[in-house]
Amino acid sequence: MNPALPASHRTAVTRRSALKLTMMGLAGTAVGAGGSAVFPWLAKGRPGPYRFFTDAEAELLVAICEQIIPRDDVGGATDAGVIHYIDRQVAAGMLREHAPTYRRGLEAFRLTCLAAHQAAFTELSTEAKTEVLRTIEAARADPAPWGEPAQDAFFRLVVDHTMQGFYGSPRHGGNRGYLSYRMLGLDYPQVLGRNKFRSLEP
Repeated sequence: MNPALPASHRTAVTRRSALKLTMMGLAGTAVGAGGSAVFPWLAKGRPGPYRFFTDAEAELLVAICEQIIPRDDVGGATDAGVIHYIDRQVAAGMLREHAPTYRRGLEAFRLTCLAAHQAAFTELSTEAKTEVLRTIEAARADPAPWGEPAQDAFFRLVVDHTMQGFYGSPRHGGNRGYLSYRMLGLDYPQVLGRNKFRSLEP
């Protein structure tokens, strides 16, 4: 790692390197997924381009996903279209059972940020966003906005779905342009049982 890089960039590169190592054994078989009333703050404004999420929900979820898989030397969650994978699958796909969880969880997440930082998650610094996510992951945030889902369970759910959208088949709505396959040096389109790892060097 280049010690001359800013600390924030070194953190992102380290996280991406860990993701590559973690997913090398899974990417060959990844196929996308393993198998209510709108809150007043979400009802304002024109309808968004999403099947399930409103603009406000999608903006918040995008910001969370970007922290889970940030952009560095290659694209991150946004570049891979992870929000569109989650939106499509929650609306009428394999993740539709989680629709109420996303509605309640995103609202609780929003209230948690406002209470702790007096600002929306999207307005926070990278360091503050990391702090919020770590607090929620460890279930140490104020429990008042939370109930069902539990804060740590919601965090794990978003991480799982972000990984699915980034490493799964593009036919499910994410992994735009086979971004993660190219990052891992995999053949694409994926043919189960016939994929080979290639050097990541150009």
